[in-house]
Amino acid sequence: MGIKTFKPVTQTQRFKVNADFSEITKSTPEKSLTKSLHKTGGRNNNGRITTRHIGGGHKQKYRIIDFKRDKFDIEAQVVAVEYDPNRSARIALLEYSDKERRYIIWPDKLSVGDKVSSASDSQVDIKPGNCMKLKYMPLGTLIHNVELIPGRGAVLVRSAGSWGQVMAKDKGMVQLQMPSGEIRLVSEEARATVGQIGLIEHSSFISGKAGRTRWLGRRPTVRGAAMNPIDHPHGGGEGKAGQGNPHPVSPWGKPAKGGKTRQPKKMSNKFIIKRRK
Repeated sequence: MGIKTFKPVTQTQRFKVNADFSEITKSTPEKSLTKSLHKTGGRNNNGRITTRHIGGGHKQKYRIIDFKRDKFDIEAQVVAVEYDPNRSARIALLEYSDKERRYIIWPDKLSVGDKVSSASDSQVDIKPGNCMKLKYMPLGTLIHNVELIPGRGAVLVRSAGSWGQVMAKDKGMVQLQMPSGEIRLVSEEARATVGQIGLIEHSSFISGKAGRTRWLGRRPTVRGAAMNPIDHPHGGGEGKAGQGNPHPVSPWGKPAKGGKTRQPKKMSNKFIIKRRK
């Protein structure tokens, strides 16, 4: 697992930084754990674009990930580490003693042949890949795949290289530090997986060319200042000066930097102890 740079034979490769894929041990997905993925191109059922900059991209199969880890108290062996085109992190293929196979997000320092388990209501070894309720996690433990509502499955801390940390416990709640720096309360009955997510170098990758971004299904983003006045509040004007120096706004006039977007009576406010920076 590492990063790979390239000789600048072309301008594309001059700044390109990519994964070396050394952690990948299996090149084709488990057929029983995949399903077809329908693409919308950012359009709704009327065919209108409701989310800009989406479209194209390589055809993909969705890998079904076990975010609930609800096969309790049975050891599973890591069979393979695979690439997943639907997320930044790698995925690990587990095989249980009854021969059932499931995918999980691949934690750092988890190797093929290692054993992991998920406890229903007890503590298991504090080692990468093991899953248990937050109330059994020692303070300071690095975690990922955190549930927000017990039993619903993990929704927090799921991207490559990210981790949360158990900070404190009090009155049925656990204080967690999020990857953003936010400290929030989560029920002690919620489940999480031990360890930091693998592919820590993901933030260092540079695509090198516009085409690689298109392969991911992202269409170009045009600056407002490059548009006509009818298309954007920043558009128009003579030369590069444009419309002077307006406060940056979206195409629909909402403040783009510094404007508040959060609803004043958001239910989760009471669970946030410290805001992200």
